[in-house]
Amino acid sequence: MSIQDNLATLKDRIEKACERVDRDPEEITIIGVTKYVSNERAKELLEAGIVDIGENRTEEMLEKYDAIGDDANWHFIGTLQSRKVRDIIGKVKMIHSLERESVARQINNRSDEVIPCFVQVNVSGEETKHGLTPDEVEDFIQTLAPYEKVKVVGLMTMAPHTDDEEEIRDVFRQLRTLRDDIKEKDYLHAPCDYLSMGMSNDFEIAIEEGATHLRIGSILVGS
Repeated sequence: MSIQDNLATLKDRIEKACERVDRDPEEITIIGVTKYVSNERAKELLEAGIVDIGENRTEEMLEKYDAIGDDANWHFIGTLQSRKVRDIIGKVKMIHSLERESVARQINNRSDEVIPCFVQVNVSGEETKHGLTPDEVEDFIQTLAPYEKVKVVGLMTMAPHTDDEEEIRDVFRQLRTLRDDIKEKDYLHAPCDYLSMGMSNDFEIAIEEGATHLRIGSILVGS
C-alpha cells in the first residue's frame, strides 16, 4: 500500500483512540520513523504530508538528511553517543533519548540554539532497553539546569513487546504520572509538557494514556 493509504488508516485509528478518551487529535504529532527504508520512501512521507521524521542512528539520519535536508523536522530517537552529538547539531529539531549528562554538555557546547529534548526512561526495567530508571529522572533533570541549550520538553519510553495490553498500559501510565510530577515542579528548563510514547504496535494504548508524540514506523512506511 502507498504511504498515503497507510497514513489515512493511521489517522482514522488515531481519531478513534482520541474519541475514546475525549482528546483532540490535533494534540498528537506523528513522527514517521524511517530506519531500514530508502531515501525515496522517506521522501514519500514528506509528499504525504508527514514533516516530522525520526531516525535512531546518526549515520542513517545524516544520509537521509543529505537527500532530504531541511524539508523535514528531524527527530533523533535512538541512543545518542556524546561523540556523535556534533554530527547532528544544526540538523536535528528534537532529541528523544537524552539519558546522560555528557550528551547534554555536548549539546550545550555545540548548539547555537535551544534543543528540545525528551528524557528517556526505562519504565519497564528491561535490560535490553536504554534509559533512566523512574527513580533517577528528577535528579537527572535537576543536573541539566546549567545547560541553557537543553530544554526538557517531556519524557520518552518504550513499552515491552508483549500481547498483554495491561502491561503496556501500565508502562505508559507510569510515564505519564512521572511526567505530571515533574511538570508540577515548574522547572524553567524542564516544562515537561509532552510524552513521546507509542509505536506501530501500541500507539492506540499510548494515546489513551496521554501520548503527544507517536514514533510510527512499519505500519506507515513498511518494514
